[in-house]
Amino acid sequence: MKKRLRKKRRTGEFRELGFCVRFQLEENMSDQDVETFLGQFLTEAIEANGLDFGGGGNHEWQGIVTLDRRGSVTEEQRKLVGDWLERHSRVTGHEVGEFLDAWHGTCEWEKGGTEAREA
Repeated sequence: MKKRLRKKRRTGEFRELGFCVRFQLEENMSDQDVETFLGQFLTEAIEANGLDFGGGGNHEWQGIVTLDRRGSVTEEQRKLVGDWLERHSRVTGHEVGEFLDAWHGTCEWEKGGTEAREA
């Protein structure tokens, strides 16, 4: 494949890495509490570290974390997100997956961990 197509398709040397994350919140949280938590998560753990989060949930959230511009996330950024979730008192459980292709991979959660699958 020509370099121009690899760049357009974000493959080969233009591949961008992200990681999957999922977390559970206290069951007794009101909708307003969940909204407040999510605002903190996005502001403090995601945007403050130059990241984007795409996902969804209510008391159980899952999604993918990518860089907020072209490029790949770093191990340091991955650790920062995991550490933030670990420290937050309203989080009852969380998992941070390994790196995966942000454009062509999928998050597949399995019992006891995550496995990144290439498309």
